[in-house]
Amino acid sequence: LACRRIDVVSKRLSLRGGGLADIGLEKLGDESNIVPAVVEKLGRNLHRQNDHPLHIIKSWIESYFTSNFRDASGTSLFKAFDELNPIVTVQQCFDDLLTPIDHVSRSRNDTYYIDNKRLLRTHMTAHQTTLLREGHPAFLYSGDVFRRDSVDSCHYFCFHQMDGVRVFDWKDLGVQNHEEAVPKILDDLKNTLGGMVKAIFGDVHMRWVESTFPFTEPSLELEIWFNEAWMEVLGCGVMRQGILQNAGLTSHSGWAFGMGLERLAMVLFDVPDIRLFWSRDARFLRQFQGVKERPGTRVKFQALSRFPVCYKDVAFWQPDDLHENDVHEVLRDVAGDLAESLVLQSTFDHPKTGRRSRCYRVCYRSMERTLTNAEVDRLQAAFCAALVDRLHVVLR
Repeated sequence: LACRRIDVVSKRLSLRGGGLADIGLEKLGDESNIVPAVVEKLGRNLHRQNDHPLHIIKSWIESYFTSNFRDASGTSLFKAFDELNPIVTVQQCFDDLLTPIDHVSRSRNDTYYIDNKRLLRTHMTAHQTTLLREGHPAFLYSGDVFRRDSVDSCHYFCFHQMDGVRVFDWKDLGVQNHEEAVPKILDDLKNTLGGMVKAIFGDVHMRWVESTFPFTEPSLELEIWFNEAWMEVLGCGVMRQGILQNAGLTSHSGWAFGMGLERLAMVLFDVPDIRLFWSRDARFLRQFQGVKERPGTRVKFQALSRFPVCYKDVAFWQPDDLHENDVHEVLRDVAGDLAESLVLQSTFDHPKTGRRSRCYRVCYRSMERTLTNAEVDRLQAAFCAALVDRLHVVLR
């Protein structure tokens, strides 16, 4: 999807957010597929806003690491970063992390590109090799990440992740190579992350499940028994040697983990819709005042109010190159947070022409007010017009 050119004069960074200036850009060119709905979220930095649920969880995790892991002089072993610019290079986001050249994550259907060499980070791991090259052996880093995604209560094109890394010199481990280091790395990883989970959730039952992740081998998921079910908390593992070598560390091994802050906050605080984290209603943050100072405290979110929903359907003949994310992206750009979900209801293949038709149902609902029928009709008309204009569909 092409984005119209957007000009911004100021380059000042701020916590208020809402534009390209907040990440140091003046404008987007024709090579970019970043839409205005994404631009509006740049620089909001929810993870740094006091009393925000994402900031609370981030602070609890940082406190656990900085308090429990110190050197002989009393200095924390872990350094925390939460102001890293979301603009990264293809090299940082993909090449340094051994992502295959034909991997789907590199596609413009999944990723927001500024130009052919720069993009909005799709994961916080994009900063991993840079921080390692800067000489940090143990660190935490959190921030907003951007992906073209579906429209529903659990997914959003901008969300927040927190990653952690600890690297050891083979000499300090008393080993000669990576293979000898792996068992010791895994032991340290499990002890460290197990303690972190207990600091957040209390004395819960935990289990380690073998998994597969692109940046670690072996890889594990840490699950806890929570609300009468097993729930994944984070993914982790032993860092791949190729990634460490790309960072200039040829005689080191280490572990890494990553977690989504929204997912944890929705579970811990019973937040039912991911859009609520972006609310500017003061009543939302007020519910979480003082919680940061009480690690592990569970506060049940109280709904501000429940406004009515309005459903609208749209059916169209699709072009051959249509991608599912394109449809969701158009709705995000037209309706913003007034779109609660977009669900594919049915498909139909014409027996003679071979053309494919799709029928979608849009759920419109504001988190802060009641939408009028006229307002929803205008949104739906704009959505349909944008589908025709941008995706070249034929409405039915």
